[in-house]
Amino acid sequence: MDTRARLPRPTVERLSLYLRELERDGPDDAPTVSSRQLGLAAGANDAQVRKDLGFVGVAGRPGIGYARGPAADAIRRAIGMHRPWRAVLVGAGNIGRALAAYGRFREEGFVIVAIIDRAPSIVGRRVAGIEVRRMDQLARAVRSEGVDIGIIAVPAEEAQGVADALVEAGVRGVLNFAPTRLRVDERVPVVEVDFRAALERLAAEVSQRGGDRRAEAARPAAPARKQPGRRQG
Repeated sequence: MDTRARLPRPTVERLSLYLRELERDGPDDAPTVSSRQLGLAAGANDAQVRKDLGFVGVAGRPGIGYARGPAADAIRRAIGMHRPWRAVLVGAGNIGRALAAYGRFREEGFVIVAIIDRAPSIVGRRVAGIEVRRMDQLARAVRSEGVDIGIIAVPAEEAQGVADALVEAGVRGVLNFAPTRLRVDERVPVVEVDFRAALERLAAEVSQRGGDRRAEAARPAAPARKQPGRRQG
């Protein structure tokens, strides 16, 4: 059975963080890493690390830890990062252009091979070296470029229509940067990246932990209490 099909999303998220730590060059290029080191990278305890890695067939050695190379290879295969993924980007506005120009995508195995936009003023221009195509060329681009993943970077009101077109064209997964929830065939996974929601969560955390300093600073000081005077005798 395919291990990836059984991995819960929290486990995948931790495995991704373990992988970053395994791939990171340490000061002494140590060939092994401890479960404690991996746990610190993912905010997990030692027992959780051992459980997660055991789930993908990786066993450490007591007192030695995990061999970086084999552990990294096993995680890549478990989360599907042992192969490159070809993506189409829909939306060449500010966010879309930033995503297209982000070189680490290619380094990590995600290759944007086509860019689509509705605006006639953008179609035909080159973004990150790729010519922007019309929306009605989406299905053809997905087929001709062997696209696996659709990336949505359009306004919220356009996102559902774009998602429907991507699924109909045959993409296998969708990464959504539009601030709206998408409803697609349950066989096509969707990952939402909502910057506003993330900032609102952060604002709530800051407010709950430390209060609003600006509000505190703006609050007028309480009047000084009058001290009773001494009687003259």
